[in-house]
Amino acid sequence: MEKSSSEKLILVTHEPGGVACITINRPNSLNSLTKSMMTDLARIFKSLDADDSVRVIILTGSGRSFCSGIDLTAAEDVFKGDFRDMEIDPVFQMERCRKPIIGAVAGFAVTGGFEISLACDILVASKDAKFLDTHARFGIFPSWGLSQKLSRIIGPCRAREVSLTATPINAEQAERWGLVNYVVDRSELLNKARQIAEDIIKNNQDLVLRYKAVINDGFKHDLTRALALEKERAHEYYDGMGKDYFKKMQEFIAGRNSSKPSSKL
Repeated sequence: MEKSSSEKLILVTHEPGGVACITINRPNSLNSLTKSMMTDLARIFKSLDADDSVRVIILTGSGRSFCSGIDLTAAEDVFKGDFRDMEIDPVFQMERCRKPIIGAVAGFAVTGGFEISLACDILVASKDAKFLDTHARFGIFPSWGLSQKLSRIIGPCRAREVSLTATPINAEQAERWGLVNYVVDRSELLNKARQIAEDIIKNNQDLVLRYKAVINDGFKHDLTRALALEKERAHEYYDGMGKDYFKKMQEFIAGRNSSKPSSKL
């Protein structure tokens, strides 16, 4: 069953098993984002995060592009407007989202679109995908994390070259540099994203949410503090367990080792 927001430039499809697919739907403008689209995108991520029926979110674009960034005809309204309000900031809401976000990138992910892709937890790209940072070309200061995230993923030397020269990263480079998880034919892009989503859904939902959080939160610290953070959350998690949980865990393991299909833990 398909549901869409009142603004049809952002579509939401609820699929079986707990997958929600968000599509940026302005293909004639290469999915460039207007102010209202950004507000809708932020509110949709916040809503899906609060929806217990949603386990995994897939984000993609329609047509030839994933997202070509902010519509520069509305740049002044966006950059000097109310987007300091985190409630309507799409990247902030993506980073706040507890559910795993899989980005399915076909064609261009440019500047703001590049930053949106970096806010995803897992990236799948089509063979024709290109990631491009044009902040320096157009005199726009990054504010959705590109200046900090890219260097942590591909290394500072590569990140400086990409951003200071506005040189695109093609799909093959992106996979080699660890920017994307998989590169596939465009026709297989959403199938691959859904396969990853299904693999996630097979697991313990509570642990998936906690695991995503500890990875993402730990990455913001040095290794010593990150290891301490993992330890703190592990103790907190196990302290909250009762005997019933351990019994359920043993039953789950026994079911996995038998020929009978077992229920999810």
